[in-house]
Amino acid sequence: MPVLRVVLLWHMHQPFYKDLVAGEYRLPWVRMHGLKDYYGMVKLAEEFPRVHQTFNLVPSLITQLQEYAAGTARDPFLHLASRPAADFSTEERRMALQYLFQANAVHLIGRYPRYRELWELYHGAGGHPERAERYFRPQDYTDLQVLSQLAWFDEYFLDEPEIAALIAKGRGFADQDRDFVVAQERRILSAVLPEYAAAAHSGVVELSTSPFYHPILPLLCDTQVGEVSSPGLPLPQQRFQHPEDAREQLRRGLDLYQEVLGTRPRGVWPSEGSVSAETLAIAHELGVEWMATDEGVLGRTLNVHFVRDGAGALPADAAHKLYTIYQYESGATRMHLFFRDHTLSDLIGFVYSGMNAADAAAHLLQSIKQNARPVLEAGQDAVVSIILDGENAWEYYPQSGREFLRRFYAALDADPAIEALTCSEAIARHPAKGQLSSLLPGSWINANFNVWIGAPEDNRAWDYLSEARNFFQNNQQSAAADACRLAWEELLIAEGSDWNWWYGPEHHSANDREFDDLYRKHLSNVYQLLGAAPPEHLAQPILRSAARPRFSPQTAYIHPRIEGDLLRYFAWLGAAMYTADRRAGAMHGKQFLLDSIYAGIDEDNLYGRLDFVGAPPQDEFSLLVHAQAWEPQQHEPRCGVHLEAWARDGAIHSWSLRAENGTAVLNSTQGPSGIKLVLRKNFEFRLPLAFLLSPEAMHLGEPAGRLRLRISLWRDRLPVDALPLEGWIELRLLSEPDLAALEYSR
Repeated sequence: MPVLRVVLLWHMHQPFYKDLVAGEYRLPWVRMHGLKDYYGMVKLAEEFPRVHQTFNLVPSLITQLQEYAAGTARDPFLHLASRPAADFSTEERRMALQYLFQANAVHLIGRYPRYRELWELYHGAGGHPERAERYFRPQDYTDLQVLSQLAWFDEYFLDEPEIAALIAKGRGFADQDRDFVVAQERRILSAVLPEYAAAAHSGVVELSTSPFYHPILPLLCDTQVGEVSSPGLPLPQQRFQHPEDAREQLRRGLDLYQEVLGTRPRGVWPSEGSVSAETLAIAHELGVEWMATDEGVLGRTLNVHFVRDGAGALPADAAHKLYTIYQYESGATRMHLFFRDHTLSDLIGFVYSGMNAADAAAHLLQSIKQNARPVLEAGQDAVVSIILDGENAWEYYPQSGREFLRRFYAALDADPAIEALTCSEAIARHPAKGQLSSLLPGSWINANFNVWIGAPEDNRAWDYLSEARNFFQNNQQSAAADACRLAWEELLIAEGSDWNWWYGPEHHSANDREFDDLYRKHLSNVYQLLGAAPPEHLAQPILRSAARPRFSPQTAYIHPRIEGDLLRYFAWLGAAMYTADRRAGAMHGKQFLLDSIYAGIDEDNLYGRLDFVGAPPQDEFSLLVHAQAWEPQQHEPRCGVHLEAWARDGAIHSWSLRAENGTAVLNSTQGPSGIKLVLRKNFEFRLPLAFLLSPEAMHLGEPAGRLRLRISLWRDRLPVDALPLEGWIELRLLSEPDLAALEYSR
C-alpha cells in the first residue's frame, strides 16, 4: 500500500537583540518566548514518540538562550520586572506601562483577571504611559510585574504547586512573590536547550539550523537577485555582493549547533526559506544534505500554479508535483529539497486559532489526506511538508494551542496509513524523488524577496549596510584585534533578515522604533569600534511610515438606517471606529478581507457596519457578529450572543441568533424581532439591546457597564479574517450626555 508521510518542521527564531558594545538586550522576546513555546513545543513531542518532527533552532537564538540560562544576560526589562515597584522612578513606571502589557490581550492578559483589570485601567486612561501613570499605585505595579511574567510561563509549569498557588492568589502580590517568579524564569530558560538535546537523542526529533544571524543568503550573495525574482524591482543604489559573508553565516550556524548539541546538523531551514542556486552550492560545500522552502519557489521553477479548489485541495497533477521530495543537481551541487504546503501551514498559523480544537485538528488531518489522495490513489507514496513558525502562532490559541496540537498529534499517531517523520527519515524512506537541475531564487513569501528589498526603507537600510561593510573592509587593518572582531560581529548581526522585516509597508509591531534604533546602533558600532564617528544619517530613523489609526471610541448616539450602501457618512458620525492595520506582524501570510468596523448604540439598539477590502466576496461565506455585555467591575460577561449571517452572490440569504452557549434564540424565518442585516457594498446590522441587557440595565448610564464586539468572516467552516484580529471593540453603555462628557474630558 502507498504511504502518506507527513513532515512537520517548526522554525524557532528570534533576532539578535543584544547591543554588543553596550552589552545590553534591547528587547525581551527571547526571554519571553523562552519561558513558553520554545520549551513547551519540544516537550510536547515526548508525549507522542511515534510522531517524529523537525525543529529548526536559529543559532542567534541559541546564543541568547545560553546567556539567559547562565544568568549573564543584561536585560533591562527583566530588571524592571525584578526590582521593588515602590522604588520605581518616573521613567521606570512609564517603561513598565509601555512594555509589560505587550502580550496577547485575550489569551495571555485575559487569562488572568487581575492582569486584564490592569490592562483595562491602562487603556481606559488613554493607553499612553504618561497619561495612565497617575492611576497606578505601587501595588498595581507589583501585580503587573508578577502577572506580566506568569502570563508567558509554559503550560507545563503552571500546575507546579508553588506556581499554581501564586496563580490562585490572583492579586495583592508581595515582593517575595515577584522574586520567586524571577527565580523561576532562569530555571525554565535553563531547561530549554537540554530538552531539545534530549529529544534529538531519543530520535523523536531532528534538529536543524539556519545561518547564524538569520540573513537572507541570496541577497547577501548579490542584491541583484531581488530583480531576478521580481523583474523591475527598485534596488538599492549600492550593490551588496558578498557570498563570503553568506558562507560565514552558514558555517557559523553549523559550527555552533555542533558545539552545543554534539553532532553536525544534516539539514538547514534557510532564513525565510530563501534559496538560490548560489546558496545551495555554498550549503553543499559545507556538508548540508537537505534544505526547505515554499511551494511558490517550486511552482515558479516548474511554471506550475498550485491553485486549490473550494475545499482547499490541489488538482491531481499539482499534487503529484508538490507531495514529494526533490533532488537538486547542478554541476557539483547536490541537495534534497522540501517544499512546504503553503495552505496547510497557514491554516495552523492563522486559521485554526479561531476554531474549536477538536474540529481544527480533524480538519487538518482530513485536509492532509484529501490533498494527498491523488498521489496515493496512483499507487505512489506522498510526502506532505508542513513548515511554519513554531512560536508566534500560539499566543492566538487558548492555552497556547496545546489541546489542538495534542489532538492533531494523537490523530497522526492513531492512523496506520500515515508516517510522521523527520526530514532525514523522510529522505531515507522516500526513494522516488523529483528531479531539479535549476531553481528560481525566492523565499517562502511570494517566491521573491520583496519583503526585504525594494521598498524605499528597505533599500536605504541596504545602502547603509553596504557603506558600513565597505568601511570595515577598508579600515580593519588599522584597528586593534578585539575591536576588529567586535566590528565584524556587528556587521554580521546587521546582515540579519529581521531588520528589513519591519522596514517597508508589509509589517508592523509595537516595537518598530526599537528595531529601527537597534539596527542603526549595530551599524554605528562598526564605525565606533574602528575609531571613527558614525555617519550622521545613522542618527536619523530609517523608518518613515506610521501605523494606521486603530481605534476611536463612540462619542455620540447613532441612528443609522441599515442599508449597506456606504454613502451615508453622517449617519455613522459619532460611532466607535476600528481600522485594520493590514501590515502583518511577526508572522506573514494572513489573508485580509475586512477593512474597518463602525459600531455604536442608541437608547434601544446596537448598530454595526463592516467595510471590506474592495468589494464583498461573491462566493458563499458567513459573517459572525459576537457581542458580549459586561457588568461594571465584573471579569466575566453577563450575556453573550452570536449573530450569524449567511451570504451568497453578494447578499444575505439567512441569519440566526444564538446564545453564547449555542442555544438558538431566533432566526430569519421567524417573525419581527427588531433585528436587521443587510449586505450590499458593506455589511450593516441592527441588534436590539434587549437581547444583551437586562431591563434594569436598559436605563443606560453608569453603572451599566460595556459591550464588546468582534466580527469574523468564515468560508467552508473556517475563520478567514476578523476585526479585531485580537481582542474586542468596546462600547461604553452610557447615556448620550455622558458619552459627550466623556469625549470632552479627553
